[in-house]
Amino acid sequence: MEFDLEPVTYGVIGLVALSVLILMGVRIFVAAGLVGLVGLAALRNWDVAAGISGIVPHQQTTSYALSVLPLFILIGFLAHFAGIIQGAYRCARAWMGWMPGGLAIGTIFATAGFAAVSGASTATSAVFARVAIPELLRYDYHPRLAAAVVAAGGTLATLIPPSAILVVYGIIVEQSIGALLLAGFIPGIISALIYAGLLLLRFRFNPALGRPITDIGWDERLRTLPEILPILVVVAIVMGGMYTGWATPTEVGALGSFVVFVMALMRGGLTARNLWRALLETARLTVMIFSIIWGVLIFVRFLAFAGLPGAFSEWIVALPLSPLMTLLMILAGYMVLGMFMNGIGMLLLTLPVVFPAVVALGYDPIWFGIIVVKMVEIGLITPPIGLNCFVVAGVRPDIPLQEIFRGVWPFVVADLLTVGVFIAFPELILFLPRLMMTG
Repeated sequence: MEFDLEPVTYGVIGLVALSVLILMGVRIFVAAGLVGLVGLAALRNWDVAAGISGIVPHQQTTSYALSVLPLFILIGFLAHFAGIIQGAYRCARAWMGWMPGGLAIGTIFATAGFAAVSGASTATSAVFARVAIPELLRYDYHPRLAAAVVAAGGTLATLIPPSAILVVYGIIVEQSIGALLLAGFIPGIISALIYAGLLLLRFRFNPALGRPITDIGWDERLRTLPEILPILVVVAIVMGGMYTGWATPTEVGALGSFVVFVMALMRGGLTARNLWRALLETARLTVMIFSIIWGVLIFVRFLAFAGLPGAFSEWIVALPLSPLMTLLMILAGYMVLGMFMNGIGMLLLTLPVVFPAVVALGYDPIWFGIIVVKMVEIGLITPPIGLNCFVVAGVRPDIPLQEIFRGVWPFVVADLLTVGVFIAFPELILFLPRLMMTG
């Protein structure tokens, strides 16, 4: 019996060691790869550990499914450097700026539009910190609110396809990437609508938070409509291609990148310098994500040898709690982890242990993926490591970081409410994927 428990004990020690290294500031891919290598050597021997550490990352990251990541990332950077996003913001400003809090609401929907061509949360926050905050401040919006709107709006890129983090989730748990991307569309729109409803309520009770725009006529509104055409085309390609099944997610990513590239050329916004910058930023972000995947794959294989995922699953299922209470405990753990880790690293480190338990409790893997990614969104705006808040503060050093964290709390509450809605009504998540499978 002691022999059976010993590998699991190694797995627990490995998790503790990894947590300590990350808290010490060691990069996730280095910490995960190192702990995984040492753990495999302890369980087997150095030859086996070295062989697994060389073969497993290569086998997994040369798969066709992973090629979708750089393509989705490229769509966002091409749209940004070509000025497509700025045009979409002008359209949202023109059509919604007249409402109480309309400019903030327009910013939320503009970030949702950028999410539909980006998939990178921090990139969305960085772009709109430059584009939207100056406009919000010009209309006397409180700096805390302006920064919080941008930070929270940026999180929508984790759900609305194309979403890089949903692709990572699908790869880790071996679920359909197309189904996951479709599943994120309706929850992403609902999240944006709940943010907009929150802002409407706040401005209804406190109009002094910012003044509406009163000098925009219908002619100007109509002139801005073509500005959102590139985004609508990309959404139609991504959603239509995956829903009808005529293209794989990778093919959709390639076609979307090409369409954005052509539109950028037609608009005259894509110079040779901007194209180079888009390609370079895509390469940098892709390498960062792949490096994390490489390191964590070694660590995950170590956990599999230790038998920790199976042991944890058995323990979770045996708890004298209802499946719902157990799920809420797991989600609370993700919320805490999200305060200290980035989203992709958190998923890569926890899902190999947590996912088998969730499936054993009877929950749908696609549904759980959207719920977990929504928890990742919350982590992006909660202290002390809320990455989107740091990004906004980096772009706008005149707005103190602690002020941004104070401003995002209403959005955190809105996100928790949204998670509750998705738990109560799972069909909101599963409707499109099931429609795709039945069609």
